[in-house]
Amino acid sequence: MDFNMKKLASDAGVFFTRAVQFTEEKLGQAEKTELDAHFENLLVRADNTKNWTEKILRQTEVLLQPNPSARVEEFLYEKLDRKVPSRVTNGELLAQYMTEAANDFGPTSPYGKTLIKVGETERRLGGAERDFIHSSSINFLNPLRNFLEGDWRTISKERRILQNRRLDLDACKARLKKAKAAEAKAACEGDVPQLWSDEVEKAEHELRVAQTEFDRQAEVTRLLLEGISSTHVNHLRCLHEFAEAQTTYYAQCYQYMLDLQKQLGNSRGEMLPGTFVGNAESVSPPPDNASPTVAAAASSVAGPAVPTIPVVPTAVGAPGSAPSVEALNASDVKPPASGTRKARVLYDYEAADSSELSLLSDEMITVYSLPGMDPDWLVGERGNQKGKVPVTYLELLS
Repeated sequence: MDFNMKKLASDAGVFFTRAVQFTEEKLGQAEKTELDAHFENLLVRADNTKNWTEKILRQTEVLLQPNPSARVEEFLYEKLDRKVPSRVTNGELLAQYMTEAANDFGPTSPYGKTLIKVGETERRLGGAERDFIHSSSINFLNPLRNFLEGDWRTISKERRILQNRRLDLDACKARLKKAKAAEAKAACEGDVPQLWSDEVEKAEHELRVAQTEFDRQAEVTRLLLEGISSTHVNHLRCLHEFAEAQTTYYAQCYQYMLDLQKQLGNSRGEMLPGTFVGNAESVSPPPDNASPTVAAAASSVAGPAVPTIPVVPTAVGAPGSAPSVEALNASDVKPPASGTRKARVLYDYEAADSSELSLLSDEMITVYSLPGMDPDWLVGERGNQKGKVPVTYLELLS
């Protein structure tokens, strides 16, 4: 018990001395041992690394999980060292609702069929999102957390020790300075008591010990700060893996949506009037009173399949009656006198049938619309080739 009380008193004395030294430094009444420029740069670099790592970590967590309540729940599970329960993604939940709606409306109806197709795509998107979140958490978030909770805590601990060693060193310098000043004053008065000589020797000894401890701690801290370079290399590798995971995720999403777009485009003719006719064989025979244009188009059925483009003429007859669709030979379609535009292709597109025109990314084509065409499609021309092209794949130029 007596030993503990002595230690407590000693620690209290050291703490008081450091507090006095720190206060005098802030007030400009005491000298402060300055670290070399290289060491100061290492400190600044370490602080910047810690601050930016925290910001990147928090924002990445928001990107992967926008719901703040879910983030708090995951944080609590991690702190309790328990497995985070599996959570259904928004895409998977939407797919479930669409499938249930399709079963309710009738899976064989046009609306039900489309709900099933879109729901399946949303399910695949949700699965891709789940894989992306899992991969990013392991390969990117965990290394950042490990640095903040491991290496940075060690660096902070050693920096605090170094700060204490510096305060002790500067306090010893101040005591030695005061002892020498008192000894000089006594010498000027013609009296040099042994007390001041012993005090100077004691202060010099304490200064040597403090200087040794400070130098040792400074070297330890320097080695840890220089290790920040290795941290940057590790974070660089993790950043590459995060970018690869994100690239894979968006590529999967893009491919899934392309597949869905083709499915919906192919099935649109079964559900909506006024669509493109894929093959000439699908054109029904014209009635006896059909216009010469329709008769000419129908007569081409016996020949090779030729892509056709729909033209919906102005309805003539009873008000409210639906206009009839005339299928014209693609080679006979002439661009309007005005209204043609240049367009740049944004993505590669593979024609689904002979009525469509395949596209290559970044190529330039001429496009125009015909009366009654589906607004999601245009007629595209590239040299002697002609066919329908999706508007979403184009950037229309003036």
